[in-house]
Amino acid sequence: MLVCPSCHRLVHAERLTELAAEAQAAETRADWSTALGFWRDAVDLLPNGTRQRDTIVARIADLGRKADASPTPSPVPAQADPSTSANGWSAGAAAGGLGALAMVALKFKFVLLALVTKGKLLIGGLLKGGSTFWTMLAATGVYWTAFGLPFAIGLVLSIYVHEMGHVAALRRYGVRASAPMFIPGLGAVVRLGQALHDPRQDARVGLAGPIWGLAASVACAGIFYATGQPLYAALARVGAFVNLFNLIPFWQLDGGRAFRSLNRPQRWLAVAALATSWSVTHDGIVLLLIFVAVAATIFDKPAEQSDAGVLGWYAFLVAALSALAFAPYLRVGAVL
Repeated sequence: MLVCPSCHRLVHAERLTELAAEAQAAETRADWSTALGFWRDAVDLLPNGTRQRDTIVARIADLGRKADASPTPSPVPAQADPSTSANGWSAGAAAGGLGALAMVALKFKFVLLALVTKGKLLIGGLLKGGSTFWTMLAATGVYWTAFGLPFAIGLVLSIYVHEMGHVAALRRYGVRASAPMFIPGLGAVVRLGQALHDPRQDARVGLAGPIWGLAASVACAGIFYATGQPLYAALARVGAFVNLFNLIPFWQLDGGRAFRSLNRPQRWLAVAALATSWSVTHDGIVLLLIFVAVAATIFDKPAEQSDAGVLGWYAFLVAALSALAFAPYLRVGAVL
């Protein structure tokens, strides 16, 4: 019960005040993910249709955009004007060169930080044990009987990377969620502890899985090209195929979440991207994606606002995953 039936006051008014204060303090620190977590807890304590709840839902959508833009470089302290130097032009050129080097170093720092962070997330998820570790073992055993141990391990790790992409995106948006749980023969799932009220955020959580899965397939393809080991060609192709299948715009699949953030013209552009892929690959799975995407475009309610970011990522993933799943060289290598 969220509202007292007799006096009509909010039951959790004190807790809501505490959550608002904690969220605003996190916003002051530019800790968007923490702030989002507090605001999501507050939404759960407010009844539907209230002005307070609608205000917080809009706040969550705005903070989600800020979370997407982070991490951002710290403000650079103001420097002296080069023109005030005795040799103004040369001082300016030197400052510009050092500034360019500093920017390159800064960009590299954030790339390295992102890789370390993602690596810690992947390893930490395995070391914690629990349902993830044991269900991974069960899934490995099932795939082992069908495909052999090396491929089974690689396939399970590929699925794990995909699911941890969802987990990373959920953490960025401050959403409580379970660790991945494997279902042998069906993949894996992540259970949400809170609702994603913003279709834009929901779409990005959905596409984070195929984005991370694409990275895993690219890594396998790179190892195959470097070593010539057929196992990695097979893992690259199967991983790309599984992630491409997840782009079907249906129900709770990743593609379905992405389509809910697109308006009707953008959905037709996504269909065009799929049609372009099919014209090159002539594969049945891409044709299936086209049929479902056309049906979703015609019959499902489109988003009220456009989302160029999701459209761009969807089209890119269709092209990249299709190229990996049906690359002739990888296909030959996987058969060897």
